[in-house]
Amino acid sequence: MVTNTTYATEVVETGEKRDRIGRRITPRLRREELVAAWRASGLTQAEFARREGIIYSSFAAWVQAARKTRKRRGKMMPVRFVEAKLPVAGPAMPAALEVRLADGTVLRGTSAAELAALVKALR
Repeated sequence: MVTNTTYATEVVETGEKRDRIGRRITPRLRREELVAAWRASGLTQAEFARREGIIYSSFAAWVQAARKTRKRRGKMMPVRFVEAKLPVAGPAMPAALEVRLADGTVLRGTSAAELAALVKALR
C-alpha cells in the first residue's frame, strides 16, 4: 500500500550568506561590532555568544583574531626619531617655562618659540 503524503514547507530568506556546506558567514565589520559589544558588556565570551545566538567557538576565534590584529597594528606603527637641541640652563638662564606632554615628557626652557618648535618636532 502506497500512501501519498504532502508536506508543507516554507523557505525563509534572511539575507545571510552561507558557505558551501550551509554555515553562516558573518562579515568582518559585523564580527568587529560583536567583539566590541562583548568587551563593553561585562559578560563572559560564552554568555555573550549564547545571548547573541553565536556558536561559542566561532566567537572565541573572532576575539582571538581581534587581539592579534590589535597587537599587529600596535607593532606596525612607524617609529620616528627627531634630534632635539635644548639650550643649557645655567645660573644666568633659569628654566622659566615648562611643557608637559601627554606621554609624560617634560620640556623646560626659556624661549616659548623654541619650546613650541620642539613640541611640534616631537609630534
